[in-house]
Amino acid sequence: MTGANGVSVGTHIVRRTAQGPLRKVEADTCVVGAGIAGVSAAIEAARLGRKVILVDGLPALGGQAVNSIIGTFCGLFSNGTHGYQFTHGIADDILDTLGKNSDQLYYRNGPLTTVVYYDEIALGRWIDRAVQAAGITPIVGAVLREVRVDGRRIQSLGLATRYGDVEVTATGFVDASGDAALVWQAGFACREPANGPVFGTQMVILENIDEAKQPTRDEIGARMKQKGDAYGLVRREGLAFIIPGRGVAAMNMTHVETPLDPIEASQRGLDGKEQADRAVSFLRAEFPECFGTARIRAYGFPGIRQTRWIVGRQQLTVDDVRAGTKFPDAIARTAWPIELHDHGAGHVWQSFDEDHVHYVPLGSLVPAEGDNVVAAGRCIDADNAALSSVRVMGPCIAMGAAAAKALYLAGTGSVHQIDIAALAARVRDNVETKHMRWPSRAA
Repeated sequence: MTGANGVSVGTHIVRRTAQGPLRKVEADTCVVGAGIAGVSAAIEAARLGRKVILVDGLPALGGQAVNSIIGTFCGLFSNGTHGYQFTHGIADDILDTLGKNSDQLYYRNGPLTTVVYYDEIALGRWIDRAVQAAGITPIVGAVLREVRVDGRRIQSLGLATRYGDVEVTATGFVDASGDAALVWQAGFACREPANGPVFGTQMVILENIDEAKQPTRDEIGARMKQKGDAYGLVRREGLAFIIPGRGVAAMNMTHVETPLDPIEASQRGLDGKEQADRAVSFLRAEFPECFGTARIRAYGFPGIRQTRWIVGRQQLTVDDVRAGTKFPDAIARTAWPIELHDHGAGHVWQSFDEDHVHYVPLGSLVPAEGDNVVAAGRCIDADNAALSSVRVMGPCIAMGAAAAKALYLAGTGSVHQIDIAALAARVRDNVETKHMRWPSRAA
């Protein structure tokens, strides 16, 4: 029906059926989790000619890399002030694209390694465009409710969205959920920390700061230890990530428990914002030259480090990390320190020398009880300390790429029986090469 001025005024009445609408989709590869590991897996699978579905519980892509405002690519380079690049694939594309704009990417060389600060909005749009260009089907705002399993193989997923339920059938699956949600729902064995939580962080973006007056990390930490009680701070160390010229800082100054219980997790998220508010009050009062007029522009989603992970064919250990053990099925590498946030006031930080490299084996990515699923990111199998050194962005990109390639080689068979030499040839750039495509953009 058309009303005055040609405006459509017609409606029709609908009513939900007992079962509700069910949308069925099929793919070669289904990736659960659209953070940096999942995006890497999805894009690499698409480049292999696979039909790919990318699922995430948030209503947007990017996971923690975008929505928790992490702000840094860590573990992407070898140690030393001008190390070589460890991980390629989509890492090359991101550095190339964002590096064309000086306010979207900034290389901080040393003192330990090269860390790359990035604009989270720019990274988010890169992910959006890359997923579209690759022909990947995204399903966002989707809660994983059911995993249907036949023996050792996942057959399909049941998803709930605000627009109706979705059934996804695929040949192979990548669990890049961060919490091993796919492997857990499939009924396969998982691990959780035995001695209390590994703390997460509530990041905030501060604007109206004076970059020229920025205190050092040591200065902030010393003042937090000295006056933390007066401000009600939990964590007694903190740091700022600043891309010069933007007049904003991503602040990392909180420790927040990240339980797997739904009610507790919701409450801890509120606690994290309260901690962040107190930390900003501390900065304004104690470092007024830099932060006196600062205000919070954005709160990130709660940043989660380690909660639940798979029981793999092999567990990466802290001894493997310290020894730099190079496994026959190595698929990723890094030199990032052991960075275990296992107590509220601070964290364990054990760095390595300039020549150190440690590796991630495929065996830590493949669930011992599953044939067509591969984990990537912070839910691979490792002990607490080892996982803390490989869950950062650089190796997570490499893990995602390896997961896609392992499933490609497995086809309709088992990821436990693929040709390791063939996989090694496909992941060589992330394990063997020693070059950096771009010169550093900062001294």
